[in-house]
Amino acid sequence: MQAPHALDPAQNPSELRWRNLHPVLVRGSELVRAGLVNDALDDLGALRTSGELPVDELSTVLLLATLLDARLARGELTEALALGVELTPHLDLDGLPGALAHHVRGDLSTALGEHGFAAAHFKNAGLRMSACGEDPELVPWRAGAALAAVRLGRCPEAAVLAHAHHAVAVADGSPYALAQALRTLASTDTGHERIALLRRARAVLTDVSAARLAAQIDTDLAGLLLLTASPLAEAEALVLLRRAEDYAGRQELWPLQARVRRLLERLGEAPRRVHREALAALTTAERRVARLAADGLTNKAIAEQLEVSAKAVEWHLSRVYRKLGIPSRTRLAAALGAPA
Repeated sequence: MQAPHALDPAQNPSELRWRNLHPVLVRGSELVRAGLVNDALDDLGALRTSGELPVDELSTVLLLATLLDARLARGELTEALALGVELTPHLDLDGLPGALAHHVRGDLSTALGEHGFAAAHFKNAGLRMSACGEDPELVPWRAGAALAAVRLGRCPEAAVLAHAHHAVAVADGSPYALAQALRTLASTDTGHERIALLRRARAVLTDVSAARLAAQIDTDLAGLLLLTASPLAEAEALVLLRRAEDYAGRQELWPLQARVRRLLERLGEAPRRVHREALAALTTAERRVARLAADGLTNKAIAEQLEVSAKAVEWHLSRVYRKLGIPSRTRLAAALGAPA
């Protein structure tokens, strides 16, 4: 589930309602689409507790659906299941709210391995979208249905759905939707075009803020390259996997990180320690010194504030740099997750 791009209201009636949504809700959906999952969770969590969110059906469903999507990306199934329960009363809605509710419940069923339920939810999403116009970026129900069909062993049905989704995405004009459609085609293809389809999907995202989808495509492509048993292909796969590993670690997307690590193991490569693991290795004193240094304080100022010697500050920082794998304090803010 992703935030919609700008559309002509005459072509997409749901766009008329989208314009009236809370700006933080719209931004949260856009952040998930861009792959900034942690930022989206922070913004939407604050909005949910603020009491400022409108209570119209679309706002309610979009908030729950976006949060559920983000929780699934991080592998937080307990939280995702709770959000799925909250979505249950909205499954009976017509039009876009009902379609969105069914689509994200389909994603949840997929994560739980309940592919029959997933297929039914995606079908219901499609039935409701037929009444309000296609939107393959916000509700890519055919893509979900195609992947569910593959997992159920219904490959001919999957191919039909994947090609239909691709045709809708091409007509829609969204680069994000097109890249997702090409990835779906690669997942359902039984021939020799899968690598070419993923390369095309990755090229479509060159100028698009979609880090999560790009990392997923990189990981898919790396997996196929490893099947070729070519040294050049393996070298390319390693580059793709390291890029996906870095992104997934920074955003704490553990399902994607697990996929990347399995492929790295096949290459005989050790996984790198991800961002949260590195931060967890810092002592309380090291974290305190690192945060003050990242805020721009000099060693002398840090020493005065913490009532320690400047030598102690230097010692703590040297250990921080080593644990985080950075050369100096110029990289500290980014390593700690703060704006550089």
